[in-house]
Formats: sequence, structure tokens, C-alpha cells
Amino acid sequence: MNELLVTIDLSAPEPPYEQVRAQLAGLIGRGSLAEGDRLPTVRALAADLGLAVNTVARAYKELEAEGLVTTRREAQTIFYRIANENAQRLLILLKDIYCR
Repeated sequence: MNELLVTIDLSAPEPPYEQVRAQLAGLIGRGSLAEGDRLPTVRALAADLGLAVNTVARAYKELEAEGLVTTRREAQTIFYRIANENAQRLLILLKDIYCR
């Protein structure tokens, strides 16, 4: 996986966890993140974005609840993998919304 292009706008009305969640969902929906890709660890992405660990953890948990990522524990690290079937559903939904 290449470097994630996720940015945070602290002046935006959306909270930072929602910005992270929405941007990652968009990357999944566009196919920029493919099935089996690993997202950065919560700590790594939080450090890169200058956010609290719990902020990124919430975004990841919401993506998991939406069925866009799955988690797997390996040696005390949780890896988040893209769940392909649900990503395809999101892509169809996004196309329907934005291509009207």
C-alpha cells in the first residue's frame, strides 16, 4: 500500500475522527485501498496526523462497524484489512449519490 492521503482540517465542522473515517471510506470506495491492504496502525496514523490515538481508533471502529474493514490481532498489533465485498457496495452507493 502506498502512503495514505488523509488530511485533517481542524476548522471543519466535522470532528477529526469523522474526517478520517470519511476519507478512508472514500479511498476504499474508489479502489485506492484494495482488499487485503493493511491500514497503518492506530498509533502510526495518529502520530502522522497529529491526533490522539483514541480519535483514530474511533474512526477505525466505525469503518469496521460499516463492514469496510476487518481486524486481525497479530503479536499485539491490530491490522485493519479492507473488506472487499462491502467496499464494492460502498462504491456502488457513492456512484449512485455522485452521478445523479
